[in-house]
Amino acid sequence: MLAYIVRRLLLIIPTLFGIMVLNFIIVQFAPGGPVEQTIAELKGTAISVTAPIVGSQSDLGSKAPDPNSNKSVYRGARGLDPGIIKEIERMYGFDKPAYERFWMMMKDYATFNFGESFFKGRPVVDLVIEKMPVSISLGLWTTLIVYLVCIPLGIAKAVRDGHDFDIWTSIVIIVTSAIPGYLFAVLLIVLFAGGSFVQWFPLQNLTSSDWDTMSWPERVVDYFWHMALPLTSLLIGSFASLTLLTKNSFLDQINQQYVTTARAKGLTESRVLYGHVFRNAMLIVIAGFPGAFIGILFSGALLVEIIFNLDGLGYLGYEAVRTRDYPIMFGTLYVFTLIGLLTQLISDLMYTIVDPRIDFEARS
Repeated sequence: MLAYIVRRLLLIIPTLFGIMVLNFIIVQFAPGGPVEQTIAELKGTAISVTAPIVGSQSDLGSKAPDPNSNKSVYRGARGLDPGIIKEIERMYGFDKPAYERFWMMMKDYATFNFGESFFKGRPVVDLVIEKMPVSISLGLWTTLIVYLVCIPLGIAKAVRDGHDFDIWTSIVIIVTSAIPGYLFAVLLIVLFAGGSFVQWFPLQNLTSSDWDTMSWPERVVDYFWHMALPLTSLLIGSFASLTLLTKNSFLDQINQQYVTTARAKGLTESRVLYGHVFRNAMLIVIAGFPGAFIGILFSGALLVEIIFNLDGLGYLGYEAVRTRDYPIMFGTLYVFTLIGLLTQLISDLMYTIVDPRIDFEARS
């Protein structure tokens, strides 16, 4: 097993490199990069300076932007001096060829040095760490609740296959899975967050402003009070796939010969189901837990974070794409891809934990 793990870890390097190359090439052809955005702002009559511009006052016009100021300034000239454009390119690193910029970026990323955000002026690592609690809260609780509901429900549907319980629960989960989470989030806001009816729940942040002064029981209640609507909107369409996967896995195992043999030996139905079927049927379900958590953590909660004004990783990534903040875009892509590849390895190892008969090293 150790040799298999080492091979998989070594395979991560070219895979990660290939993903970064592909995305870097795509971004090079995307219009509206940071240089173009800064030039467009400087050409306007009222511009907001979000990054320091190096140049003399005579080059910039009647009122040059102060590198330490974020205030709007007026610039009467319609065009920009070519020297200023070159200085803007140098400031963002675009004075170098693309291959050189990519190589320098990957050398820094190898030591987890992701630089500073173009428009926020803060280290990318600090921004990710700051936003992580929101996304982890949404991803972890959503994944746990989905598994806690879907596994018992899938087992119950399998042992009652074709009965009224199986039919009606299938209808319910299929109908709810057709409801987009972000539309359900809007409905929840309208109904319960001060939209048109009542205001029982807050709309932003994970905790109240006076959270530090609360006792621990009050903090727990306050936390889940803030999480109620976002979690509900994420859960509404998340039950179908795992429930049906659990049901089908159990049905497949129930029809195996070893189950017939166990019943013939006089074992109770409960002993057959949970003593023999459960371990084999739950193999694919349990092993997929890390991947399900990562999927919800990094992608599933994007629109929910935006709608509920939760400042998490999804919203950070959305802002970075919108403003072409390349350090955040590529830094988070690197980290999330690396975590995803490691999670795939963990998922494979989970198979051997659930069923020790599986030996990936022997197969390879």
